[in-house]
Amino acid sequence: MWVANIVWGLNAPICKSVLISGANPGGVNPFALSVYRMVGAALLFWTVSCFLPRERVAPRDVVMLLFASVFGIQLNQMLFLWGLSLTSPIDSSIIATIVPVLTMILATVFLREPITWLKSGGVALGCFGALLLVYVSQHGAGHTSSVAGDVLCIVSAISYAVYLTAFRDTIIKYSPVTTMKWMFLFAAVVAVAIYFRPLMSVDYAALAPAAWAGIGYVVVCSTFVSYLMVPVGQRFLRPTVVSMYNYVQPVVAVVFTVVVGLDSFGFTKAAAALCVFAGVWLVTKSKSRAQLEKERP
Repeated sequence: MWVANIVWGLNAPICKSVLISGANPGGVNPFALSVYRMVGAALLFWTVSCFLPRERVAPRDVVMLLFASVFGIQLNQMLFLWGLSLTSPIDSSIIATIVPVLTMILATVFLREPITWLKSGGVALGCFGALLLVYVSQHGAGHTSSVAGDVLCIVSAISYAVYLTAFRDTIIKYSPVTTMKWMFLFAAVVAVAIYFRPLMSVDYAALAPAAWAGIGYVVVCSTFVSYLMVPVGQRFLRPTVVSMYNYVQPVVAVVFTVVVGLDSFGFTKAAAALCVFAGVWLVTKSKSRAQLEKERP
């Protein structure tokens, strides 16, 4: 989960630099970038699966993976890119902080996980740290907000929280490559069918090398590598713990801006980052339903 969220922490600014906008008329539209992600990741996962032992997936689980693809990839990633193209990276970072809260609530619905004081305190502390970090860094955003873009990012966050909780039992049955190759196959078919025209409207000859490098990062790193890591986290960690690592993303984004000289790192940001890590630690240490049941006389 550290690997996945460190990569995702750089995803928003890199995606924003690739997407077409008033400041970047030579970029690609968010629908075409969605197709690149889905098709590229599907090809990579199916290629890797050729070198691994074949794993048979039950027909019922194939259907479950289809719906998992809708919530975990299609709605999550496609709506995120669409929303990011309309709003600022700051807004998208703030909205991402609601994922652990939603996941904690949905885990009680789908998995009957308890909401303990330690867990809720950790979520609140991490959320506070992430919001503080985004707030003290927002002066360098240089982008305007959009209600429509923010709503799309919110729906994206909700769909990801549903994926982490409702489909966990199916995901942990199989290897990460097996689950992801089926999920991205479904996502690729849907993306090509829906976004074929936006895909063809891109002026590929006009794309700069930096744009191609950004597209490569989005496809290989923030899609293939990250989605290879998340099922591993789902296998060993509870959904709320998995979602808490979302708070690592704004920390990574701030560190990146400091390294490239676009921002400075002071006491407030250090305190905010400490709140994030402490929140993640508290949720990790909170007791699961199985642990609480063992303690009952």
